[in-house]
Amino acid sequence: MTRQLANTTAPGVLARVRDRVEPLLRLAVDGIADERMRLVAGYQLGFNDADGNPSESGGKAIRPALALLSAEAVLGEPDSGIPGAVAIELVHNFSLLHDDVMDRDLERRHRPTGWVAFGEGLAILAGNALLTRAIEVLMDTGLAGRRSLPAVLEATQLLIGGQSRDLALEGRRDVTLDEVLAMEAGKTAALLSCASSVGALAAGAPDHVVAALASFGHELGIAFQLVDDVLGVVGDPARTGKSSSSDVRAGKCSAPIVAALADPSPAGRQLAQLFADGPPSTEADVVLATELIVAAGGVEWASREADARLDKAIRQLDGMGLVESAAADLAAVATYIVTRDR
Repeated sequence: MTRQLANTTAPGVLARVRDRVEPLLRLAVDGIADERMRLVAGYQLGFNDADGNPSESGGKAIRPALALLSAEAVLGEPDSGIPGAVAIELVHNFSLLHDDVMDRDLERRHRPTGWVAFGEGLAILAGNALLTRAIEVLMDTGLAGRRSLPAVLEATQLLIGGQSRDLALEGRRDVTLDEVLAMEAGKTAALLSCASSVGALAAGAPDHVVAALASFGHELGIAFQLVDDVLGVVGDPARTGKSSSSDVRAGKCSAPIVAALADPSPAGRQLAQLFADGPPSTEADVVLATELIVAAGGVEWASREADARLDKAIRQLDGMGLVESAAADLAAVATYIVTRDR
């Protein structure tokens, strides 16, 4: 049975973390030397609009929450996770600015993407500025930051490699699900794996605990991307902040699309014919392709796989001697990720 995407309310821990981390993120952005870079970076993080006026359209603070909770899980308090939480959110937004340019995405969080609002050049430079600030934050925050730095740098390299694989898959019609999952392991799972373990690492937790939390984040990251893939086919644009069937329009090699193309049913074969010459070119073809992806089982496969990855992630928390309340919050954030509708 296909899991139904639910309008799940984010657990309270996300609001708690956002209140804790946002002032530090604002300080990090304020530390960017160039005024235009501060403007674009602030826009990307939701702190201001394109004219510099204050706004409130930021992200959900999922990665900072995981970083702080991983410290709480081994210490009972989150302070060791704060440098990693700030740095990872800066890295995440660096990647979004660049990815939106490469993917030609026009809208994110219900408003124009950075390159649409400011031009490609400024968006790319602002992404570079955010990545640089992430490193500076870790270098400037004592032992916790220095312990976190190698893990954040490794995750960033994996993230870049995942985006490189994503670009290499574009235009191919022989892409396999294994290739898609390998790409998503770098593009999304690497950063969530780092976020889920960096606080524990900074706190000096035993290697086996850090590894278990990293595995939790890896599986959660795959589930996270699979849900994004589903939303890219059947998500409500009023909730996702992106155009309807956005991945279908772009002809992306996302998991539901690749799974549907591989299906030998009449719907799968018709979809393959429709995609033979590239992405759907008319609105009618986009609607038809979306219907065929659903009929061929692509959305159902991705939903089932996301559920399986969620179950595997939560099992990683068992037997690690974690602080019970923090482990419960980690599980709540994970469940929210896989049942969200935006």
